[in-house]
Amino acid sequence: MEVRTYPEFSTHYPLLLKTFMQRPVQLYPDQIGLVYRNHTTGAYQRFTWAQWHARTCRLANALKKLGVQPGKPGEPGDRIGTMALNTHRHMELYYAVPCSGAMLHCVNVRLAIEHVLYTITHAEDKVLFFDDVFLPMVESIYDRIKDTVKAFVYMSDQPGLPESRIEPLYDYETLIGAEEVQFDWPYLHEDTYATLCYTTATTGQPKGAMFTQRALYLQTLHLIALASFNNDPQTEQPGEDNVPMITTPMFHIHAWSQPYTYVYRCAKIVLPGTFTVDGFCDLVQTEKVTHAAVVPTILALLLEYEDIDRYDLSSLVSLGVGGGALPLGLKEKIEQRIPKMRASSGYGMTETAPVSVTAFIKKHMRDWPKEQLDQVRVKTGLPVPGMEVEVLDGDGVLVPRDNKTIGEIVVRGPWVMEKYYKNPQKTAEVWYGDWFHTGDLATVDEEGFLTIVDRMSDVIRSGSEMIPTVLLENIIATADFVLEATVVGVPDPVWGEKAMAVVKLVSGSRKEARDLIDFLKAEGVEKGKITKWMLPKLVAIVDQIPKTSVGKFSKRLIRNNLGKFLAKAVEIKE
Repeated sequence: MEVRTYPEFSTHYPLLLKTFMQRPVQLYPDQIGLVYRNHTTGAYQRFTWAQWHARTCRLANALKKLGVQPGKPGEPGDRIGTMALNTHRHMELYYAVPCSGAMLHCVNVRLAIEHVLYTITHAEDKVLFFDDVFLPMVESIYDRIKDTVKAFVYMSDQPGLPESRIEPLYDYETLIGAEEVQFDWPYLHEDTYATLCYTTATTGQPKGAMFTQRALYLQTLHLIALASFNNDPQTEQPGEDNVPMITTPMFHIHAWSQPYTYVYRCAKIVLPGTFTVDGFCDLVQTEKVTHAAVVPTILALLLEYEDIDRYDLSSLVSLGVGGGALPLGLKEKIEQRIPKMRASSGYGMTETAPVSVTAFIKKHMRDWPKEQLDQVRVKTGLPVPGMEVEVLDGDGVLVPRDNKTIGEIVVRGPWVMEKYYKNPQKTAEVWYGDWFHTGDLATVDEEGFLTIVDRMSDVIRSGSEMIPTVLLENIIATADFVLEATVVGVPDPVWGEKAMAVVKLVSGSRKEARDLIDFLKAEGVEKGKITKWMLPKLVAIVDQIPKTSVGKFSKRLIRNNLGKFLAKAVEIKE
């Protein structure tokens, strides 16, 4: 007699995001799973895991009634756009959309309006969910997206719909309130596309990176595994009892994977709407937040906050820093203000979903002194388990582990994007020679740690030499009188380009351009970290350094407004 087997539920069991959503509901249905604070009013809302799951089921039923169709391998389902902050509603969309088979497109609302418009129309979003604060933006582009978007859903903490010419316009709470609290989540094929994330478009139009259920599932499991490998004697890793705050905008590359990892860990998730310094501090104090992930500029904002000592931030033990290099000087300054907290570095990009490299203490380093461990924590790091990451020279050969030879970071792994959405030409520009080419330059030390030195597009070419701007920025940040700094290349009639440092001083500092150069000579040149010819020839001390939509220093905006910065710059003559 032939025994019937079920390979679809064994060897072919699909790796799906719904697995993450179901775990906390099964284990801790009546525990608080999400805490949301409205950043404008300061009002709190709390949801148990059972309440959140019921709302997510209602949303999935509503999507079905709106005619949203699932996809299959190679054929994306309907794209569902969101223009939303870090709220419980956005978390519901994070699961209801992909787990029902459609494709979640989180619109980066901080892009230029023409780029916002481009991403919505290029993605061909069928339904657009948007927070009340983005109503003016949606109305401003409505005439140009109304033929693409078939339904608009308004999300607000206040009941009812506003006066608007947008149609058809639905109220989120009314929409889901009419639906059942159960939904039969399908067993999709794991290669069904789950998300569509667009780049921030430093050049040209944004490009859409596509990610499958399988890719996001495997990234989540590997990141959770990474926490169990912890050898850092001073850093507690996230677990079920920890309280993470998702500070990274949820419209930015899966909020650095936190909505997946923290739901699967059943950790109480704190959502701040959008980042404000007082809101961050209030949430840490009220909810006893233990972990958060931030960009370096948020550390600078915390350092500037005059009222920070009014709050009890002692629960905070770890800050993961990405979106830019973590300068040792900035790390030291913030840890002096929040003594129990440790900051460490990581690296990724839109096309890698994003996590691919993170600072990691090897087991033989455990007993090193703190000063030496801090030198490791600010390195870009080692490949995340499951990822292959190398640094290649111009001939495609591995660079030596000498911590000085510069090459390009290349990656491959289960959550590196397969292709750009509807853009085979740009896909071919980054995928070749069996590797995804990041465009980021780095060195590798004897332990295998990567340290990013620049973007290929940002490195300064002075004569026949390259000046790595990130290296200069990291040294400048160690000065106690510097709050923030970036370095850009400006035209030079003799050398082609020369370096200009753009610096924001700490409050009350009276230091000048010459003081910065003297500091770089002492801490950089004399200690062998840089050569004398790398020193900036211009120093501009400014009140604010331009930022990108995700909080990075915007060198493009500096170059586009170069006259403004050159007017403030002091030329350094030797």
